[in-house]
Amino acid sequence: MTATALRHDWTLQEARDLFNLPFNDLLFRAQTVHREHFDPNEVQVSTLLSIKTGACPEDCKYCPQSGHYNTGLEKEKLLEIEKVVAEARAAKQKGASRFCMGAAWRSPSKKDMPYVLDMVKQVKSLGMETCMTLGMLQEEEARELADAGLDYYNHNLDTSEKYYSHIITTRTYQDRLDTLDNVRKAGMKVCCGGILGMGEDEDDRVGLLVQLANLPQHPESVPVNMLVKVKGTPLENVEDLEPFEFIRMLAVARIMMPASHVRLSAGREQMNEQMQALCFFAGANSIFYGEKLLTTSNPEADADMQLFAKLGIRPEQREQCATEAQEEEVLAEAVEYEATRHMFYDATRESA
Repeated sequence: MTATALRHDWTLQEARDLFNLPFNDLLFRAQTVHREHFDPNEVQVSTLLSIKTGACPEDCKYCPQSGHYNTGLEKEKLLEIEKVVAEARAAKQKGASRFCMGAAWRSPSKKDMPYVLDMVKQVKSLGMETCMTLGMLQEEEARELADAGLDYYNHNLDTSEKYYSHIITTRTYQDRLDTLDNVRKAGMKVCCGGILGMGEDEDDRVGLLVQLANLPQHPESVPVNMLVKVKGTPLENVEDLEPFEFIRMLAVARIMMPASHVRLSAGREQMNEQMQALCFFAGANSIFYGEKLLTTSNPEADADMQLFAKLGIRPEQREQCATEAQEEEVLAEAVEYEATRHMFYDATRESA
């Protein structure tokens, strides 16, 4: 079987035509494409940890971490490195192959970078893939993260360029595209997707996928999030997205970006097992698991493994490079770091 060719010249009308296929035809086509590039019964498993929570200066209307809204979320300091390493080790023991770290920043400051780079190095030493989302990156910051061994950088476009200004005003769409370009120039892999259910229309969802699929290189990971409505944010009362629309989005993403991992991301707690099974059939082959995605709840890992067992799905296995001796060395470094924690920068103090 000849694998579906990767394209970077999708038109809005072509994407609309895919969205409007009869549901069974769309899923059959998506599943066919999926099997050309992936084992249909493997799902990549990641764990996400918030390494710095709250007080973000951005005004993203969906986000409880924005300092613009009163959501009851307490701001926190940047986590100590030994705590991050301990969380990563626990995630690996539960089956995660990738550890993702997120900070509520507009962009990382020079004071933060040494600690962030150390986190990457130490988590990487555990034999896991590493991913971070720290806001906007300049070329120099991207190079530093790449040199530290960061595998993936997450920076979502969130929605279409047309609808973007309805959701965010503190940074532009081009700012986001520039960060993705800097990540690519540094040699890292890209994790980039969006959020559904923010009041956008079908053309906005189509536009997001066309933007992603027409990048010079498809994102290796494409997270598709269902909005988790949080009290205190401007989107707390937005109308719910129809579930079949969400599944269609996953299927079209799979067809347009055949070799990318399509991640069933935020919002899974609101989905029953049957809907999640349809999402996997539509081509989703990556999930976050654990109790939280940054600050919103997520199905617990045991429930995910039970669902995997019912569906005959297994976690995707990645090469693990760390020996027990390497892991012990990482833990020793973390203990040694404890002695210098009084020098730790308080990331809740926003720098100019």
